Amino acid sequence: MSKQPKSPPPGDKPGGSAPPPPPAWRFWLWALALLGVLLLYIFLPGIRINTPVNLSYSQFISRASQHQIKTVTFGNGSSGSNTTATGQLSNGKSYTTVIPGQPNATLSAELTADGVKSVTAQAPSSGLGTDLLYWLLLLLPIVVVFWLIRRVARGGAGGGGLQSALGVGKSRARVFDAERPQTKFKDVAGYEGVKAEIGEVVDFLRNPGRYQRAGATAPRGMLMIGPPGTGKTLLARALAGEASVPFFSVTGSSFVELFVGVGAARVRDLFNEARKRAPTIIFIDELDGIGQRRSGSGAAVANDEREQTLNQLLAEMDGFDVAEGIVVLGATNRPEVLDPALLRPGRFDRQVTIPLPTLSERTAILGVHCLDKKLGADVDLRAVARGTPGFSGADLANLANEAAIVAVRENRDVLKAGDFEAARDRIILGRREGSNVLLPEEKHEVAVHESGHALVAALSGHADPVAKITILPAGQTLGATEQLPLDERHLYREDYLRDSLAVRLGGRAAELVEVGQGSTGAANDLASATELATKMVREYGLSADLGPVGYPEGGSVFLGGGGGQGFSSRPFAEATQAKIDADVARLLRDAEQTAVGLIRAHRPELAQLVSLLLEYETVDGAEVYRIVGKPVPEHRAEEMEIGPHAKTSAGGSVTAPAGTSPGSDTA
Repeated sequence: MSKQPKSPPPGDKPGGSAPPPPPAWRFWLWALALLGVLLLYIFLPGIRINTPVNLSYSQFISRASQHQIKTVTFGNGSSGSNTTATGQLSNGKSYTTVIPGQPNATLSAELTADGVKSVTAQAPSSGLGTDLLYWLLLLLPIVVVFWLIRRVARGGAGGGGLQSALGVGKSRARVFDAERPQTKFKDVAGYEGVKAEIGEVVDFLRNPGRYQRAGATAPRGMLMIGPPGTGKTLLARALAGEASVPFFSVTGSSFVELFVGVGAARVRDLFNEARKRAPTIIFIDELDGIGQRRSGSGAAVANDEREQTLNQLLAEMDGFDVAEGIVVLGATNRPEVLDPALLRPGRFDRQVTIPLPTLSERTAILGVHCLDKKLGADVDLRAVARGTPGFSGADLANLANEAAIVAVRENRDVLKAGDFEAARDRIILGRREGSNVLLPEEKHEVAVHESGHALVAALSGHADPVAKITILPAGQTLGATEQLPLDERHLYREDYLRDSLAVRLGGRAAELVEVGQGSTGAANDLASATELATKMVREYGLSADLGPVGYPEGGSVFLGGGGGQGFSSRPFAEATQAKIDADVARLLRDAEQTAVGLIRAHRPELAQLVSLLLEYETVDGAEVYRIVGKPVPEHRAEEMEIGPHAKTSAGGSVTAPAGTSPGSDTA
């Protein structure tokens, strides 16, 4: 039978329970307040005020002659040319009078002769201002205690306690209700299938009757996963712009703070606010900030604040009614660390993968980022997109911006095709250092090294075509050989991987043949070739000795790196490791022998290529194929749409990254 989105019957709802008794410390607040008032009354001066007797100057002189004046204090604050004097009468009362002019030594002597015991001069009190300050200090503790009790009482009713009273447990979600972001789905280039699936949530909230008639229920949650920079947050912003319902946006890191229980309180407050505005959408960016896997059974019991926050999130997502119309949208690039309870159906029902953009999508993304730029007639955005396999949307935005910066450096407002090439080299290789950095003999060795890479790549039947060679230092590279794939591949065959190993060792092979010895310029080539060979043996089952056995290193699906949770770097015996090491070494020796054989068989072509590099410093890939006597490879009519990111190494070639897993979802 179909599940209808309706509320449970009234009899199934739990009955209300009595509120918890107030904490015992609340009853001590009044006693502390009264004690504070008493202490302020005792120690603050000027609380007990005596009303002084106003005397005219004649009365003051008369009483002084009658020995009725005990003390006189002349004030410094005068009114015009007169001086205010205060003091104490013989009967203990205070008085005040105004003396014409300024007091002098004659007046003081006369007062002393009349029996005045003390004649001094000091500043009088500030009067009304001081009294108001005293009363403010006296009443302020009472007002603060009363306000705190009221806030604690309100917070205790909602379960927040003192944290709620101080506003710590409030959610920091941004609410897009009446005013929404201006970004729409039409502003997001490509990803039509992803936009349709995410937009289905909006359609359900707008027209729930269509789905209810078919017995369909809205997904409780939808999780967007993908590499960084692919536009997960941008899609959420576009969803907020498209939605006609309130949209809550919050990051995972904003839940957890110093105070214990704050994260759980903020989760409760977030869902309470969402229920008030239902139907609504809650977007949690960087969900792994609070959704990481909890401690397993073998670990000690932990009372971690993040785990409490996650438990509250699980309870809220599993607890609210389907008919409430609350959909949780999450985004992360680390799905492998999320808790399994968070990913089960009923919480995050759908996982939407947002991969790196395809060729057509990269072209559309470049078009969006170049709307505010003036492009020259020689700029072909599809050609630019073809030269950026594996670039994310953020990378393409950076590419367009770097191209504009290159044009500004040359005092131009119009971008040329060369600006995009320079920007791509700046992103992949690094900043150009200039050709005068290398010594003449070093420059020759770098030219031999890069010519070896290019020659082996051009002569190999399954390697990616050579696009450009340069011996201009950039970043950490002394030179580079760029290979751009004809087609963006879905998977890689063994012959492609073996040719890739030969190309990576082509620079070292050229040094061995021409110079007679190797150099440190091949260090990065050896590291990347060893990593690729290790993956061929351990993960891809391409070892005849080890057989069809895979030992993946693990690590993040979209961020790369090894040693991830759930995997061991050595999940096998020492004897197996010895076999792996032997097979890796065999693959690398075979690749080096292949590269050395190609170089020795084509030494005249190598010499021509080295001469061109020393003369022009940068050589196009078409010149390489002209020298070796082969046609320049051309693109197929139907192009594959997913491929590796072209990378470079110091003194090495630009090829598919060794960390990429051919044939896997991350290829």
